[in-house]
Amino acid sequence: MTIELIVGAIEAILMILIGLHLAVFLLYFERKGSALIQDRVGANRASFTGLGKRLGLPNLGIINTLIADPIKLFTKEDFVPEGADHFLHGLAPFVALFPVLITFVVIPFGDTITLGGRTFGLQAANLNAAALYLLATIGIGVYGVALGGWASNNRWALLGGIRATAQMISYEIAMGLAIIAIIMTYGSLDLQEMVRMQGGVWFGWLPRWGIFVQPLAFILLLTAGIAESKRVPFDLPEGESELILGYMLEYSGGKQAAFMLTDLAEQALVAMLLVTFFFGGWQVPWLYRDGFHLPGGAIVAIAPLLVSIAGIVAFLVKVVMVCLFMGLIRWTLPRFRYDQLMKLGWKILVPLGLANILITAFIVVVSGGAH
Repeated sequence: MTIELIVGAIEAILMILIGLHLAVFLLYFERKGSALIQDRVGANRASFTGLGKRLGLPNLGIINTLIADPIKLFTKEDFVPEGADHFLHGLAPFVALFPVLITFVVIPFGDTITLGGRTFGLQAANLNAAALYLLATIGIGVYGVALGGWASNNRWALLGGIRATAQMISYEIAMGLAIIAIIMTYGSLDLQEMVRMQGGVWFGWLPRWGIFVQPLAFILLLTAGIAESKRVPFDLPEGESELILGYMLEYSGGKQAAFMLTDLAEQALVAMLLVTFFFGGWQVPWLYRDGFHLPGGAIVAIAPLLVSIAGIVAFLVKVVMVCLFMGLIRWTLPRFRYDQLMKLGWKILVPLGLANILITAFIVVVSGGAH
């Protein structure tokens, strides 16, 4: 039991670190990737040696984005405005970040791995009701932004906090409806079991991924996930053209960094959920425990340890690809007006989510059981 607890703690730390590193990758992609998409140069000034410039090599902006800007941010003065609630002002960024970090631990990033004669599951917290845990932790993230806007004693920050609260609550309903349809499809609340049920193929070649049985739920969860993370085109709570910086207006230094990291980590979490529910999670098409199954029935034997490692790599590759796709959406679509944002959530996504549940229930009953 002690070994299992230690391994679980290591896996939890590993998943949180993966989520944070993905957030850093998204930070870089938002700076340099968006510049390429919009035909701008982007971050390109800072350099340690200047050797690349002398050799005629392009500046990738790594020093700017991942070293210079973070150092500048964390060395800024921690300013608290007059009349603000000091305790809540300091607590709010971490109340926003904490729920995201503890949600990473229920994401299965692999099947099982055997080391030293012991078999360990590649999921930090193997909960049989992980889907409910997921909804609970995502739901409490709204408290951080609400506290941040209210505790700052600033009307623009308060308006940003109110906007964020209304937006997150409305889109959490659409997200919950999409997840309910997925639960009905698989007949389980266990995320690991959902991934395992996406193993195998249809018609001898088509992976049994969730996107082929729940395409509408995928669109709902993708849209609601982007809105939940408050990124373009749903970044109304921090719209700089209207609210300067919204609920983050009166934050600087490490506190502002925690708020920004929360948004980026939420994007990484949404990507992991999309991969888990709709793209087979750690499943590699045509790869099973006994090896790689070729068309015609031939099997190429592969060591079980390599199969486990291939699953972990496949999960990470899928997550990065989804993150890139979400980045393309962000820098392609313009920002919604706030009335358009709420209309999309309440008048389009929520009715579609309810209709999807009814259709899913009918199909499950007619087919005689879950997927």
